[in-house]
Order: sequence, then structure tokens, then C-alpha cells
Amino acid sequence: MNFLRRRLSDSSFVANLPNGYMTDLQRPDSSTSSPASPAMERRHPQPLAASFSSPGSSLFSSFSSAMKQTSQAPSGLMEPPGPSTPVVQRPRILLVIDDAHTDWAKYFHGKKVNGEIEIRVEQAEFSELNLAAYVTGGCMVDMQVMRNGTKVVRSFKPDFILVRQHAYSMALGEDYRSLVIGLQYGGLPAVNSLYSVYNFCSKPWVFSQLIKIFHSLGPEKFPLVEQTFFPNHKPMLTAPHFPVVVKLGHAHAGMGKIKVENQHDYQDVTSMVAMAKTYATTEAFIDSKYDIRIQKIGSNYKAYMRTSISGNWKANTGSAMLEQVAMTERYRLWVDSCSEMFGGLDICAVKAVHSKDGRDYIIEVMDSSMPLIGEHVEEDKQLMADLVISKMSQLLMPGGTVPSPLRPWAPQTKPAKSPGQAQLGPPLGQPQPRPPTQGGPRPAQSPQPPRSGSPSQQRLSPQGQQPLSPQSGSPQQRSPGSPQLSRASGGSSPNQAPKSSAPLTSQPRPPVQGRSASQQGEEAKKPASPHPHLNKSQSLTNSLSTSDTSQRGTPSEDEAKAETIRNLRKSFASLFSD
Repeated sequence: MNFLRRRLSDSSFVANLPNGYMTDLQRPDSSTSSPASPAMERRHPQPLAASFSSPGSSLFSSFSSAMKQTSQAPSGLMEPPGPSTPVVQRPRILLVIDDAHTDWAKYFHGKKVNGEIEIRVEQAEFSELNLAAYVTGGCMVDMQVMRNGTKVVRSFKPDFILVRQHAYSMALGEDYRSLVIGLQYGGLPAVNSLYSVYNFCSKPWVFSQLIKIFHSLGPEKFPLVEQTFFPNHKPMLTAPHFPVVVKLGHAHAGMGKIKVENQHDYQDVTSMVAMAKTYATTEAFIDSKYDIRIQKIGSNYKAYMRTSISGNWKANTGSAMLEQVAMTERYRLWVDSCSEMFGGLDICAVKAVHSKDGRDYIIEVMDSSMPLIGEHVEEDKQLMADLVISKMSQLLMPGGTVPSPLRPWAPQTKPAKSPGQAQLGPPLGQPQPRPPTQGGPRPAQSPQPPRSGSPSQQRLSPQGQQPLSPQSGSPQQRSPGSPQLSRASGGSSPNQAPKSSAPLTSQPRPPVQGRSASQQGEEAKKPASPHPHLNKSQSLTNSLSTSDTSQRGTPSEDEAKAETIRNLRKSFASLFSD
């Protein structure tokens, strides 16, 4: 109190007090002994609302207002955060490789990736593209196209590709496989995948996949036409039967296909194959009633029947009548089986021929470059656009990575061990070894690694059961209240009870080194166990059990069974305990 009086007598301290404020000690009628004095009232602080209403009511109100201003000073230096502006992501660039007859931009108009990212469509043909691909920089595409008589030159980095054109055709002299390699080099996702597009640049290569499906499903479910492949003209001596269809190289739309009626015409065609310096295939001519085409775009299926009107043996050449037919389970199986080749085809079609004798023959499969036919061409194009948007939403998530279109390599399986080889770990399907608890015994380990084919490592105990680990029989290592068993030994099941009268007592076992030479010789003559799944703990247990049995007595058979059952219960309790 005296200290407070001295401070109030200081003129500098009083000058800093708020205006109109008079301390009780400076008032002439102040009395510290009076219980009704304002000084006693200041001992009970007023509510916060009262301190704001009367600034000079108490000393604590001035201190509280000063502290309030001090606490608000740092916060006043920081401006309150304003409304967060949405992050505008760059539009995703879709490169559509197709001719100018279809304007793909209108099918993607108003569509967004994940409902928020714009799509910018760039369309060009293979002949109008060039590129440079980098390990870390992706792929930079240069495009030179003619739009309304004006040459447009543009460079961009595409994010996704829709391939609607053949990358290779021998008939037209077009080979754009290097562009497909560059796009794949840049790691660009596409529909269909660039991996499958490159594989479709050779029809015999695709037909080899059809042969695999033919062998898998059988001729009844997958009737594939018989075909013979020749890498050049030299082995083309004769055909097994005539008429026959000869197909030269890789071409589309009926090009490079010749119908041969006899052996003389076949020799002439062989000379043409020699001039073309390419491979050729021959297949039996089928007198067709109509062609069948089953197409799949995503999860949409359609089947068409095409009948030639002009009389040409090629139904896709000349005038033909086209109609949509019902989609049967047989047709669905064909196209679903073909859609799994080359890592998966999002867009594909199967072509077959229905002969006049009522049999079907599958002759070809097409990828995303297939021509669209029928009355639902616009619907099919919109289905393709929706499929591309769905794939872009899956692969081009913000901050996500683009997976490779190739399927991962299958994990290499370990070679199976022969019956004469010992297994170092627990067999498949058994629990892994559990580390011992703190203060408990440690599982016994063999000082040397097991040798393949060693009889001593594959012996069972004389009782014919799967032996326990050494801990279960040693009184120094196991207490009656807390049994411990090595999980590596695997334990024994109740149906593997021993037939011998030797019990599993808890007496200390002699060391392995104490065995006589005659005992070791007898053990070496024992045949190897037919069970190959023994580990180091079991091998050591076999040796200990053999030496221990030779020196123990032979009580009655009932006592042996009772002792064995007790040990089995303890073994299972330790195996399944936490």
C-alpha cells in the first residue's frame, strides 16, 4: 500500500492517467478504513459492459482498455483475407487425327474435363503433323493445315489424342508409324492406345491375335477363317484348293485383295507378290450371303448386316444394302474377346462373313480408325467424344500422373522346389514366424544353413509326427504357465498323434554332440521324409528328438498319449495367442 502511495505521489505517473480520473488516495475525503469507500469497491471488478460504459470508474478499466488496444495492434497490421479467387486451370488440348470431313470440335463443344476444365480441340491428318518428343518435356507437335484456303501453322503440346486415321497403308504409300512412335515416346494417352495403333499397322500381326482367341475359345464359339501366311513369294508354290483369296501386304478398303480361280492365275499372282517385295496371305474363298459387322464403342454395341447388290464378291465394294440387326450373345462374345488384345481396345469392330451354307467366318478386326456406317453415324461420333472425355477425366486429373497404356509386366514366379530341396521359411499358407515376447526364449536356429537333399534335414521324429521346437521340451526355457513354441515348426494337428510309446517329458535333453557314432550311423540310414517343407528349426528339432528318444524310458501307451495331447494343446495355444 505504501508503494502505491509513493507511485501516486509521482507527478509523471499521475499525468499519464486518463482525463477526469481521480484516485481515491488523492481525494480529500478518501478513507482506506471505511468499508464503503470506492477503494473497497475496486476490489470487486465490475462487469465488462460496465467498464466500457464508464471509462473512469476504476483503475482496472484503464488497464483493460490499454491491454485491449495492445492486443489489437498486431492484428491491425494484417489486413483481413479477402475472398479467394478461383484458380483458372489451363484448357486441356485434345489432338484429333482425322480428315477434314468431320468437324470434331462441335462434338466437344461445351464439354469439360471433370466438369471444370475446358477442352481445346486441334484436328489434323497424319500428313499435316510433325513433332519432337522429349524425356521430360513431353511432346511438341507442329501442325500445318489448310483452313478455308488459308494455311494455318501452329505448335502445341497435346494432352490427349483421338486416332481416327490409319497410320500405315501400303496401297496409298502412307507410313506414319514414326509419328506414332514419337507420340508414344512423349507418353501421351490416346483412344485407342498408341501401343495398339502401332500393332494394327500389320494385318497378319493382328490376325495372330485372332488365332490366340480361336485356340482359347474354340471353333464353335470363335469361327475364324483358315488363313496361310507367306513372308515372301518363294514358298507360294500352290494353294490347297481353289478358288482362293490372296491378300498382298497391308491395305484397307478392299485394296490388295485378289480372287484366284486356278493354279495358272495363282502363279501369276505369285509373280506380283515378288514384285511388291512384301508378305502375303491366302485364305479360302467363301461364297457369302452377306457380311456381318459388330462394333463396340466404349460400352455401346451395334451389329450390321451388309448385302452386296452389284454382285461383287467384295461386299464393301460397289453397291450394297445395309441394315442393323439384333445384337446376340454370340456377336457380343466376338467383339468382347477382340477388345482385349494389345492391352485393351476402347473402339473396335469385328468383320465376319455369313456363307450361303449358313456358317459364319471371322475374317478381320478393326481399331478406332474404322469407318462409321449406318444411320447412327452422328450418335457413334458423339459416343466417341463422350468416351474421350471420360478417359481424359480419368487420366488427366489435376496433379495426377498419366499411366502407361501398356499393361504392367506380370510378376515373376519363383521356380518350384524339387522334393529333395529343403525350404528355408515356412511353407505357403502357414503363419509367419512371430518374434518372441520380451524376456521369453528365442527360437532355436541351426548354426549352418540347410543343404539341399540332406536326409538329416528332412527327417521326422521317430513318433511319425511333425516335431515341436526345442523350447517345448526344455525346463530352463519354458515355464508351465507360459508355453512358448516357435512358429517356424508349424505345430502338429490332433490327427497326427504319435504311435510310439515314448512320451514328450520335460527332462533336460543331452547335447547333440553327445550322440554316439552308432546312433549317427543309424540316422544316416533312415530314408528322407516325403515332406519337403521343413525349416531350420524343424531340422534341429528332429536331431534333438532322435537323440532324446534313444535315452528315455518307455512308459505305458496311455501316458504317452496323454502327454502328447497336453503338448499339442500348449502348442496350439502359443500359435494362436497374441
